[in-house]
Amino acid sequence: MRQANSNLLKTAAFALGAVLAGRWIYKKVRARDLRYQVVLITGGSRGLGLALSRCFLQEGCLLAICARDDAELERARQELKRIGRHVLTYKCDVTDRAAVNDMVQRVVQDYGGIDIVVNNAGMISVGPLDSMTLGDFEKSMNANFWGPLHVSWSVLPHMREQGGGHIVNVTSFAGKVPVPHLVPSNCSKAAFVSLSEGMRTELANDGIDVTTVVPGLIHTGSPVNAEFKGDAAKEFAWFSAGDSMRTTSMSADRAARLIVGAVHQGGGEVTLGWQARFIRVIHALAPNVVGNAVSLFNRLLPPEQGLQFQKMLGADLKHGAKQSTRERVEDAGERLNQHTRPGF
Repeated sequence: MRQANSNLLKTAAFALGAVLAGRWIYKKVRARDLRYQVVLITGGSRGLGLALSRCFLQEGCLLAICARDDAELERARQELKRIGRHVLTYKCDVTDRAAVNDMVQRVVQDYGGIDIVVNNAGMISVGPLDSMTLGDFEKSMNANFWGPLHVSWSVLPHMREQGGGHIVNVTSFAGKVPVPHLVPSNCSKAAFVSLSEGMRTELANDGIDVTTVVPGLIHTGSPVNAEFKGDAAKEFAWFSAGDSMRTTSMSADRAARLIVGAVHQGGGEVTLGWQARFIRVIHALAPNVVGNAVSLFNRLLPPEQGLQFQKMLGADLKHGAKQSTRERVEDAGERLNQHTRPGF
């Protein structure tokens, strides 16, 4: 009996070793050489986009990044030039379909084609549902759904013509499991996830890989670029705490390395962060349990304060701590009547 059990354990260990070895060999064989690949990254001038830009340059890629701010693009270009020589920048708002078409054409003309597209640009609007307007939902959909669709739609003819390519869609955990006080983002990211998964199934026939990236919290400093409504100061406080804590958030550099690794392997989906993976599994097995837990968490968040038509940018909240909450929100509302402040 003991001999039989010993043989069984040896067989199981051998089988496990063979599976792991086979998986390692498969990854090595399938691994894609990224040298001299042309990579276009939207929102590539800061945060995760800038970290991805560094990683792709270190792989020997030819880089093109776009963003809406000229000064940020120039700062990013100066930094990236220290890593690689092939860096081109383009000012573009991805919510503008005509501007996207023009930008893609310029990249194709400058580099001769586009091999990899990373749809990273987006925005976040934070606050209770009662603080939101239909305009907030429209703005989130424009940035987080229509923007990536504009870019993908524009590059597809070029990828088909050259016989293949890779589209990487940086979605969000909020597109899989709804997060309270992020309802417009939840909706737009869920639509983006669905778009990405649908593209993967249909574009495989054209030799085009599609990777859906589902990040949990990533420490990118994004709260300063997010928009906050309701009790804006308190909303900024809880959102910033989750973004900055090492136990709840992943560094942008590590996230970028994992995403580039998925591009090497041609992976269909990658979830970043153990918390995001854990909650997704529980949500799939027991959605009501997760829903009830999220509802309890929502009770801890600040309620709407009767300021639903006013919002503040995180940067203003971070640097204006001496003002009262109402004063800061009202001042931001006046400024917003004069300028449209971007998300991220």
